[in-house]
Amino acid sequence: MPFAHEVGPMHTDHPHLSITGANTATEKFSLVQTLRSFCLYLDVQKEACPDTICLMMSLRTALLRLALIALSVILGAFGTEWSVKYNQQEICALKGSTVFMNGTFTHPEGLTVTEAFWTIDPVPGVKPTDLSKDPVYSGRVAFFTDEQKHFSLKLSDVMKKDEHQFCFRIKTNVGKERWLGKPGVQLRVTELHVEAPEEVTEGETADLTCKTTCSLTGPTFIWYKNGRPLTKKPIESNQLHLQTVSSEDAGSYSCAVRGSQHLRSTAHSLRVRYPPKNISVSISPSGEIVEGSSVTLTCSSDGNPPVKIYTWFKGSTPVGAGKTYSFAIIGSEDSGEYTCQSRNDHGDRNSTAVYLNVFYPPKSVSVSISPSGEIVEGSSVTLTCSSDGNPPVKIYTWFKEGGTSPVGSGLSYSPRQSGSYYCEARNELGARKATAVSVMVKGIPYAVIYAVAGVGCGVIVLGVISVFLIRNKRRVKKNEDHLVDTVYSEIWARSATTDAALNGSACQEVVYANVSPSRPEENSKAESSPVKTSVCTAAVEGEVKEESLEDEAQYSSVRFHRCSPSDRYEGESVDNPSAIYSSVKRKTH
Repeated sequence: MPFAHEVGPMHTDHPHLSITGANTATEKFSLVQTLRSFCLYLDVQKEACPDTICLMMSLRTALLRLALIALSVILGAFGTEWSVKYNQQEICALKGSTVFMNGTFTHPEGLTVTEAFWTIDPVPGVKPTDLSKDPVYSGRVAFFTDEQKHFSLKLSDVMKKDEHQFCFRIKTNVGKERWLGKPGVQLRVTELHVEAPEEVTEGETADLTCKTTCSLTGPTFIWYKNGRPLTKKPIESNQLHLQTVSSEDAGSYSCAVRGSQHLRSTAHSLRVRYPPKNISVSISPSGEIVEGSSVTLTCSSDGNPPVKIYTWFKGSTPVGAGKTYSFAIIGSEDSGEYTCQSRNDHGDRNSTAVYLNVFYPPKSVSVSISPSGEIVEGSSVTLTCSSDGNPPVKIYTWFKEGGTSPVGSGLSYSPRQSGSYYCEARNELGARKATAVSVMVKGIPYAVIYAVAGVGCGVIVLGVISVFLIRNKRRVKKNEDHLVDTVYSEIWARSATTDAALNGSACQEVVYANVSPSRPEENSKAESSPVKTSVCTAAVEGEVKEESLEDEAQYSSVRFHRCSPSDRYEGESVDNPSAIYSSVKRKTH
């Protein structure tokens, strides 16, 4: 390894060197190094010179080489000389990392190292600068040496501008004895970055590479997706292979080197092209939808490229387009299932259907009559109320036109009278009335029916009374007939005109003083119970027939004259003022 050194007391600006004044071993060693450099210089120059001159230069170079060999043999007798060896001539470091530069050195015997430091990019003729005193590196560098002549440099927070050649500088107790290890360590600063396609199509493959501008020493890599490690263990390869890419592989990828995980690469965004997915429909406002309110449906989807074409369906019928579908004033007819179709360059897909359930008060309220047609008296008629409402109608009330009070409730109603009837349907959102329908019952009006029923009942009652009276009358008549058939045993005339009556006209009236009834079945009783001696006078009209010599007269009729109630027979009542007697006996005095 060649070493750059600083020449002590010997200075020369001419290519012809002199070793005059080289009294110390250090100076002699320096002369040897100078001779070597000069020989190299001559080798370069002779390649571009004419043949004659080149021959002369070759001879001179050969002489110098012989002198150089002789001088080296002589210097070897003086022991250890100056040397600086670096462990690495070139280092690749990550930006932001900490780097170490190490090596060993030797110096001639009898010298003591008084100062050692690092400098960058030394320039001949310019005094090297201690890095620790440079404001750019102050606080970021640290020097270390030990008795075994090891040295090192620690450089923290490496930056891109730190890309220089770092050299180790030694000073001893002898002012002229100093050394600069040149060439030094070349520092390269790099950053990690992910090299990958920006966009792939779902189903394809993709390779991601963690790249650097210089070669790191024995790195192992760690991959991250969206800030989280993809692998549990570091991998030696700087490449990540994605087989059969899906939409889930889209994201931000970065890489890092083990030991410097905090120094991740700049994130690389991998985009995956795929058809729409995760399509959904949201309803605003949420909750119960009431007829007349404003409702908006919004379609959401995930796709790359983003979805720009949206189509809305009610059932299977297209009803609109765009990301949103709105109802300014929603009606009951808008109830139903709605789906959204999303489309991009890679395909289309439909959302799951959502159901719009619109609540509204009763409508289309009507009354139907069963059976239809003419209603015959005595048959049954039913009115049924129909309505449309959401929630469904559960309360039905029936009214008769002209009245204010309900006449019935329920889905159906059976009227008992002719008239116009309607129903009222009610749910939680309101009520509505149906158009009235007329019910006409053909036949005798109910009032007539009631009157006929009343008359019939009266006839029945009168019939019962009549039967009772007839039976009673028959009983009375029977009694009368019994009285008429009674044969009177004695009739006493009160006047002397009786004889004249017998001889005179049959129309002459005879007044009897006493009439005793003689009933065959009651003769014995009549005898023991004589009748009242005083009776009403009677005129007997009839034809007198003398059938025998006995003093008996047969009368065809007897006419009684009414008298006061006190003159009646005790225990008897005379309903008929006339009675026909079969026989009247007349007694003369």
